[in-house]
Amino acid sequence: MLKKLKNLISGKSSAVAQAPSTGSASLAVAEVAAVATAEASPDATAAAETEIDIDSASSILINAYCTCAQLPPLNFPHKLNSQRDMSDPELHGHLQGFIGYVLKRGDGQMTHQRYHVMRHIQRVQQHLSLWLDESQLDAYSDWAVAANAIAFMPDGDIRDPHGYVLLGAADGGIETGAAIPYPALAWQRKARTDTLLTEMGIQLPAHLPPLVSEAELQLRPAVEILGRALALYVVALRAESVATNQPIPAYELTDRFPQVHAWLSPVEREFLETEEPTKDILPQFAWRYESLYVLEWALGLQEELPFADDICDVPLTARTIMNMDFDAALAKAKTRPASQILDALDLHYRLHWLVRQNRMKEEALPLNLEAGVIYERHYALNWLVNFENADWDDVDTPT
Repeated sequence: MLKKLKNLISGKSSAVAQAPSTGSASLAVAEVAAVATAEASPDATAAAETEIDIDSASSILINAYCTCAQLPPLNFPHKLNSQRDMSDPELHGHLQGFIGYVLKRGDGQMTHQRYHVMRHIQRVQQHLSLWLDESQLDAYSDWAVAANAIAFMPDGDIRDPHGYVLLGAADGGIETGAAIPYPALAWQRKARTDTLLTEMGIQLPAHLPPLVSEAELQLRPAVEILGRALALYVVALRAESVATNQPIPAYELTDRFPQVHAWLSPVEREFLETEEPTKDILPQFAWRYESLYVLEWALGLQEELPFADDICDVPLTARTIMNMDFDAALAKAKTRPASQILDALDLHYRLHWLVRQNRMKEEALPLNLEAGVIYERHYALNWLVNFENADWDDVDTPT
């Protein structure tokens, strides 16, 4: 780390003070410099905070973007300028600007590396700005590994925890040895999934990344999951009834389940308010039984999440909600262990990649995999883990 960053030390004062414009880029060095001058919020991570001579030739400013929700202590001499998490209403906009900065480096073409830098920024939960002396760069590197942090440097480069350039400010280039950081548990989970699929005869490329891990997870509250499950049940039942020419009026469903009004998404509400929905929109809502089953499983209402080679037991899935005392269930709702949900997400992300590859190649899926089931499961699991902080209607399933 020390060798990689030492060339920044001598030029750091002008890089921060002059705050060069980035032109059309959405995030200027000036904006990061402004964050660096803000007062720090008291935090346990600042355990070793001490006076640092920021005018010293050996001091350096680092903006760290961490995906872990709980950060390890900063057990090395430093000066903390600012620290904020997603409770700060301005951080989301700042991160969007940072993504804009990433997308405009070099020729602006989307590359594998640029894409995954962007994905890291989308998962950021903590942003720190701190000064430290060059003698502490190795200690910072150890901390950055534990915090799963990338660094924005005074010269505009974005670097990995070990100081290698992930994305160069001038040309958008990557330094040999640079790697997007992921927590160890994420790598272990990926390895387990790859091994499982290999044993089943499915070989996936090594470049597929790990996904969110326990240290980064912001799982939806159990109450919200149950409310979402009720909404999915109502719209799926309405769609199924219309598709089978036995339409149940929406008002009958909402009268039977009045609590659903609080949980419907805008798209779902519009669907229920449509007296005669067209046939082309019915499948997307009828398929929601598969998403519903995932949420029931996440709440421990279903014992297993079977392999995705068949549709769920629709009558069982429906009865689970239909026979429920919803208010009583809300009071005692809880989720199964996070590790199980993350295991399921990792598996279905990789299966979804396979589905899309085979579709492009016009090849049949192995093992009788059900593409629709995999899509709905991936969608529901991404929602569960707050992927991109998206509301239900806006969930994405990139692979």
